[in-house]
Amino acid sequence: MKLIIVSGLSGSGKSIALETLEDCGFYCIDNLPVALVDAFVRQAMITNQKIYRKTALGIDARNQSETLSQFPATLDMIGKLGIATEVLYLQAEPATLLKRFSETRRKHPLTDPTHSLPEAIELERKLLEPVAQEADLFIDTTHTNVHQLRELIHNRVDSNVVRMMSLYFQSFGFKNGIPLDTDFVFDARCLPNPHWEPALRSKTGKEAEVSEFLEQSADVQRYLKDITTFLDTWIPCFDAENRSYLTVSVGCTGGQHRSVFLIEQLARHYRDSPYNILVRHRDVS
Repeated sequence: MKLIIVSGLSGSGKSIALETLEDCGFYCIDNLPVALVDAFVRQAMITNQKIYRKTALGIDARNQSETLSQFPATLDMIGKLGIATEVLYLQAEPATLLKRFSETRRKHPLTDPTHSLPEAIELERKLLEPVAQEADLFIDTTHTNVHQLRELIHNRVDSNVVRMMSLYFQSFGFKNGIPLDTDFVFDARCLPNPHWEPALRSKTGKEAEVSEFLEQSADVQRYLKDITTFLDTWIPCFDAENRSYLTVSVGCTGGQHRSVFLIEQLARHYRDSPYNILVRHRDVS
């Protein structure tokens, strides 16, 4: 049996995540109180494994704070029952959440006469800390649209994928912000920039002309070798600790040339590894 617990900030995409899991064959329940998780697991999942073999539960800040504080103990209980459990936590930057609530005109669940929207967002973040601390996978949706989030959820937690650690390689542009949902960040802004070559400016690091330009640089080759050596050394250590996900992000100024090239090279290097390889170029249109 497999249980995925989906939590995170309102407006970060929890509903989309649950809908995607439902499309993947999970039995989904939204906003289940933490106090009822124990009873649900024992009386539903264990006694009727045919229906609840793959289950996803949505847990959010509408729970009482004292109930949320019990989440680590509840998670420990589920583990002792022998159920494979993953906690998926979604978040986004406050400015992005404010914009989303403004555009959709939805009411934040914690706004009231004493809490403005910015105050409610910060309060929710604090209330969910016990859940966030137990998360196996963080997804920051600040720069992610609905379709990208669906694809990301489908690729990373679809239970049809054989159990192995997922290596998620992501390129980005520093001018658009550093991704928060990452384990390692490498800065490629010190390398030769194809942007200053008029013939290459409109192309990306996936195209042959840009690749040839960067491959001719000894600094680029040395940088790539150093990253690869580092990852070759430490990825097996994370895998040995039963990590399900490991995210490696490489950034350059605009996220179009150098970082894209390096991520493509890393993905190619690990293509024949025993890991599940995922690639995303965040800032490439």
